[in-house]
Amino acid sequence: MPDQAPSSLPLAAATTTPTGPQPMTPSEAFVETMAANGVTDIFGIMGSAFMDAMDIFAPAGIRLIPVVHEQGAGHMADGYSRVSGRHGVVIGQNGPGISNCVTAIAAAYWAHSPVVIVTPETGTMTMGLGGFQEANQLPMFEEFTKYQGHVTHPARMAEYTGRCFDRAMSEMGPTQLNIPRDYFYGEIKAEIPQPSRLDRGPGGEHSLHEAAELLAQAKFPVIISGGGVVMADAVEECKALAERLGAPVVNSYLHNDSFPASHPLWCGPLGYQGSKAAMKLIARADVVLALGSRLGPFGTLPQHGMDYWPKTAKIIQIDADHKMLGLVKKISVGICGDAKAAALALTQRLAGKTLVCDGNRAARAAEIAAEKQAWEQELDNWTHETDAFSLDMIAEQEQEPGNYLHPRQVLRELEKAMPADVMVSTDIGNINSVANSYLRFDKPRSFFAAMSFGNCGYAFPTIIGAKVAAPHRPAIAYAGDGAWGMSLMETMTCVRHNIPVTAVVFHNRQWGAEKKNQVDFYNRRFVAGELDNQSFAEIGRAMGAEGIRVERLEEVGPALQKAIDLQMNHGKTTIVEIMCTRELGDPFRRDALSKPVRLLDKYKDYV
Repeated sequence: MPDQAPSSLPLAAATTTPTGPQPMTPSEAFVETMAANGVTDIFGIMGSAFMDAMDIFAPAGIRLIPVVHEQGAGHMADGYSRVSGRHGVVIGQNGPGISNCVTAIAAAYWAHSPVVIVTPETGTMTMGLGGFQEANQLPMFEEFTKYQGHVTHPARMAEYTGRCFDRAMSEMGPTQLNIPRDYFYGEIKAEIPQPSRLDRGPGGEHSLHEAAELLAQAKFPVIISGGGVVMADAVEECKALAERLGAPVVNSYLHNDSFPASHPLWCGPLGYQGSKAAMKLIARADVVLALGSRLGPFGTLPQHGMDYWPKTAKIIQIDADHKMLGLVKKISVGICGDAKAAALALTQRLAGKTLVCDGNRAARAAEIAAEKQAWEQELDNWTHETDAFSLDMIAEQEQEPGNYLHPRQVLRELEKAMPADVMVSTDIGNINSVANSYLRFDKPRSFFAAMSFGNCGYAFPTIIGAKVAAPHRPAIAYAGDGAWGMSLMETMTCVRHNIPVTAVVFHNRQWGAEKKNQVDFYNRRFVAGELDNQSFAEIGRAMGAEGIRVERLEEVGPALQKAIDLQMNHGKTTIVEIMCTRELGDPFRRDALSKPVRLLDKYKDYV
C-alpha cells in the first residue's frame, strides 16, 4: 500500500501541534486537533459541508480514503480501530451522507470500538427551514454513541473535537462530533488540546480479595476471556492467571482472538456454533472468572442441544464498565477494573497460596485435552448437516449441473489454509456463523464480527479498514451471497486506492439464516429467501479485482493461498466465490420464535 494520499496531493510531513492560544480558523482548529490525536486516515465521501477543512487534510498528514457508500466508511473506521487500538474516523456530507452511517456506528458501539464520526450539519442560519440535505443529526446516533459533542460556537471547535476523541477512548465506544457547516469558517483564537488518556486500575481491594479467595477454594475454575482482554492488551496476563490455576480458558462469543488457540488451556468459543469442548468444560465449573466480558445474553444461549451455563457456580465478573457487572448473569463478585491490571493483581494474590485446584491439576489437564480432542474429531467427521431439509437439499443439488460443496468441509479447508498473522472478519448469516466452530487465532486483534448488532454487509468494509491499519497482515473477509450484495461495491474502493484484501463469498443462493426459520417454524413456506445471483468472481473481475470460482473441495485451500499471495505480493484484491449446497446449520433464534397460530379461516392452512 502507498504511503501517500490517493489524491494527487502528496502528504506533507505532519507539523508540530501549536502550543498556547493562537489565531486560526475553525477548520484549522479541527484539523490540528485531529492531528494531535494521531489521526492519519479518515474514511468517507467528500462533501461541501466540510470542504474547507478537507482542503488542509493533506498538509496535516491526514488522508481521506473515499469509499463507495458511507455505511462502508463507518465499518472501515470500525475495523481500523479494532486492529490498531486507536481511533477510527468517519466523515460525510450532512443529511443523507450522515444518515447512511447509522448502521455502521451501531455495530461499532456493540464492538466497543473508539470510532469518531464527524457529522457536519446544516448551517445555523437555515436550521429548521427544511433546507437542502437538512436533518436533525444528533438524535440519529443518540442510542449508539458514548458521547455527542455539538459545536455551539466556532471558537469551541478544538475543545469539542478533543473531547470527542478523549471520550471515545475513555468510554471505549463511538462518539459523535456534530458541526454546523458555517462554523468551519471565520477567525478564532484557540489552543489545541492535548490527548487525555485514563490510567485504568485493577479494581477495588475488597473485591479483588474476595475473588482471590473464591479462586483459591475452587476445584474446577474456568476462565472466560472476553473482548476486554483484547482491548486491554491483556492476553499475556490472562495466560499467566490461567496457568497458575490450570484453568481451561474459553473465548466469549465472537472474541475467538482473546486467547491463543495453540495454548493447551485454550478450549474455544462459547455461543452460537461454538466449541462443544468449551461448553462441556464450563458446565463443570464451580467458579467462573469472566475476564473482560459483559456476558451478553446471545453469547451464552444454549447450543448444540446443551444448556451449558453452570447454574450453581460462583461467578466473578471483571469489566471496565461498572454498569455491566451482574447485568445479564447473577454474580458473586463484581470487579470494576481493567482486564490486564485485574488479571495481574489476581495472579499476584494467588502466587503464594496453596490452591484447592492444585490437587487435581493433572486430572483437569487430561480432561481438557480429551474434550478438545473429541471436539476436533467430531468436526473432522461432521462433513454435512443431517437434518431432513439439508439432506433433501443435498440430494436435489446432486441432480443439478455443477458441483456444490458442503459448507462445513469448506470451512475446515479454509481453516487449514489460513496464513500466519491473519485477520478475519465475518458477516452475519448461516455459513458465516457456523464458521465460529473453525476460526482460531494465536494473536489478538485478529477477528472482527458485527457482534450483537448482527448487521449484514459488515465483514468486507471492516476488513478493508483493518488492512489500512495493518497493511503487513493478511486480511480475509467471509460473507454469504446475501450479505455480499450489500458490500461488494467496496471492491472498487480496494482497487481505486490500492487496499488489497481477500473476500471469501459463500454462494448458496439463499438468505440462509432466515430461511432456516421458515424450515423449522413455517413448514418450508419460503418467502423472499431465494437468491438468483450472477457470478461474484466475474463481477469482481469487472471491477478490476481478481476472481476465483471454486467448485471442488480440493480447490478450496489452494484458492485461498493464491488469493493471499495476490494480496501480499502483488497488491491485488481477490474475490473467492465458493459454490455451496443449500444445507443449513442450526437457527440463530430458536429461543425467540414460536409455532404459528392462525385464527382466521383464510389462513388455517398456514400452520
